[in-house]
Amino acid sequence: MELNGVTIDDTYAEAFPTWVARPIITAVTEEWAYKAAVEAVGFATSTIGCPAEAGIDCFVSADETPDGRPGYAIMICASKKKLKEQLVERLAECILTAPTTAVFDGLADVVAEVPEKLPVKLHFFGDGFEEKREVGGRTVWAIPIMEGEYIGEEEFGTVKGVAGGNFFIMGENQMAALTAAQAAVDAISGVCGVITSFPGGVVASGSKVGSKKYKFMGASTNEAYCPTLRDRVEGSKVPEGVKAVYEIVIDGVDEDSIKTAMAEGIRAATKVPGVKFISAGNFGGSLGPFKFDLKDVLADYL
Repeated sequence: MELNGVTIDDTYAEAFPTWVARPIITAVTEEWAYKAAVEAVGFATSTIGCPAEAGIDCFVSADETPDGRPGYAIMICASKKKLKEQLVERLAECILTAPTTAVFDGLADVVAEVPEKLPVKLHFFGDGFEEKREVGGRTVWAIPIMEGEYIGEEEFGTVKGVAGGNFFIMGENQMAALTAAQAAVDAISGVCGVITSFPGGVVASGSKVGSKKYKFMGASTNEAYCPTLRDRVEGSKVPEGVKAVYEIVIDGVDEDSIKTAMAEGIRAATKVPGVKFISAGNFGGSLGPFKFDLKDVLADYL
């Protein structure tokens, strides 16, 4: 298979279930909303070593937010047990503390049904001076703080989503592959209900489950996709002429959002000169129940 002259591997991406919350952070300007959102999704690239996977979903214009101010939707993805803790800690430490911010639940904007909600009782920070209010038809708490008031909803929807949708971009050199990865992330940013949680949305050090040499390691380098090891390891998956590989990992609220994001990202990547091959990562079904076959994901473009 080829798309824009780039070979598409006959394989699939394997993904697994996760629980997702989607707060919308607003502020007096887009810049301040963005700064708060960036803080709130920190240290959340992979559940291999982070307490959650999180990222910025999309910009939300002032005419789409409950308080009529610009904002950013973020997504926090974790096990059901950890999600409430992560939601509370990230809102309390990164949003409540940020200038001019307010927080509202944004999950209903991207899913047809919100099955349940998590309570986030930040109003106790008000030490008895907090008040219930209504903003844009939402029940919120107003907490007195040094700059004035923090406004926030305290129930956030959660849904069982999908984590680990992915594809590999393989280039004839590092800059070609990186430029393509950036183009892919930019394209994916236009799809609501998904995040790419790694730095800049791009993974430079893809991993495999476990380790061949060090039994204490839960994950280790995926040598099959390391160009420098192409002639040293059996079963290398790096095609001849490829000098760099980047992985794009996607979490989403459902399978359709992952599929759309993968299609948009791959299509953008294949338009960059120097891209030689597109593949995807899987572990033969041992990682999770979701399979995204590249030929099915790209059916409308091939």
